[in-house]
Amino acid sequence: MTAKRPASRSTTSRTATAKKTATAARSRTQPHAKAKAKAKVPVAGKVKAKAAVKAAPRKAAATKPESKLREVVLGALAELKAVDVKALDVRGITDITDTMVVASGTSDRHVKSLAERVTQRCKEAGFRPFGIEGERDGEWVLLDLQDVVLHVMLPRVREFYALEKLWEGGAAA
Repeated sequence: MTAKRPASRSTTSRTATAKKTATAARSRTQPHAKAKAKAKVPVAGKVKAKAAVKAAPRKAAATKPESKLREVVLGALAELKAVDVKALDVRGITDITDTMVVASGTSDRHVKSLAERVTQRCKEAGFRPFGIEGERDGEWVLLDLQDVVLHVMLPRVREFYALEKLWEGGAAA
């Protein structure tokens, strides 16, 4: 014997349940859809808001996080006593980054420690590194933080590649 469904369930209740499920799925994928629907702003208000945004300078907002990131990097390097730290402004030379920091460590272990400390301090400040190269060898560690690129090297490697001369000279090559 098979059990029959109760008569109280009709096709309209199934359709309503399906609509509720679809609406819930849509709200999970588009959480801002409800907020947009509720927040109806008059047309004049939108024009005023756009005018205020255009009037505000954009550079001031963009440079503040970059300078904070630069200070975090330089502070972490000073914390572990990095040698001969140079911060180069390369905005007019390349689109890759805004600031290139070159520092030396006294040994391969010191170079690794400097890179790890900078990574740790940047994460604590809310900046995630995009890439880290050379940690295994420890002769030259490159840390890409988008607005700041850090090169930590042994003195002999730094002397050989002479990155400061390359980037200070305005890419004459």
